[in-house]
Amino acid sequence: MPPPILSCYNERLMHLKEFDTLIRQVLDLDVFGGTDVALNGLQVANEKDSVEKVAFAVDACLESIRRAAEWGADLLFVHHGLFWGRPLAVTGGHYQRLRALIQADLALYAVHLPLDMHPQLGNNAGLARRIGLQKLEPFGEYKGTKIGFKGILPKVMGLEQVVRVCCGSNEQGINVLPFGPEAIRTVGIVSGGAADEAYQAIEEKLDLFITGDSDHTIYHHCLEGGINVIFGGHYLTETSGVTLLAEKLKSQTDLQIRFFDIPTGL
Repeated sequence: MPPPILSCYNERLMHLKEFDTLIRQVLDLDVFGGTDVALNGLQVANEKDSVEKVAFAVDACLESIRRAAEWGADLLFVHHGLFWGRPLAVTGGHYQRLRALIQADLALYAVHLPLDMHPQLGNNAGLARRIGLQKLEPFGEYKGTKIGFKGILPKVMGLEQVVRVCCGSNEQGINVLPFGPEAIRTVGIVSGGAADEAYQAIEEKLDLFITGDSDHTIYHHCLEGGINVIFGGHYLTETSGVTLLAEKLKSQTDLQIRFFDIPTGL
């Protein structure tokens, strides 16, 4: 089922509560209940209590806050926010980031796992679409919920070809374990820090598993299990959801939208 059309949001200026309602209309922020350590939703308000210009970035950091503020954004939407399920003293870098948000009167909105798993706008759906994966099924169980996808390539591809299509290069931030078949048809995808989901890919006898972060501990299991693995980098594999949502809001609302690409190379 395609995501809902946001035709009711045709004003250039909306209240923060309206923006929150809009996002919840598209993304199911409650799908993980208490299992997502991230605080999904509005993390920091602004004094004006309204939104006209929305900046998008993968990470809430001083650089993304600075760029959003210089552009004149009212709200910064990110995948990785500032609050992760435990008390955090407002000191050091955490203080500096919150101070920068408040000084700029810049609200912060974050969506973590619900954005990873969304069937049309999510990080994993975006990666699957990028490589042309078909016959998609949920894959990659996390605390009882499958957040990734698996599927079949429309034609056989080699590992280097998939790397080029998926990641754009085979240089910085990309590692490859060429332990599976040379002719790749079946692929599982879980973006970000999901190296352990390689075990599920091995169990399901997939030809290739794609994730973000590499992990020493799965090397020999992948070698012995005969599976190819692409570690595309945490940042690179988690840009799709943010950009897809930004494009959707830009096309279906009157909000001013801008994505800030701040790659880490990791």
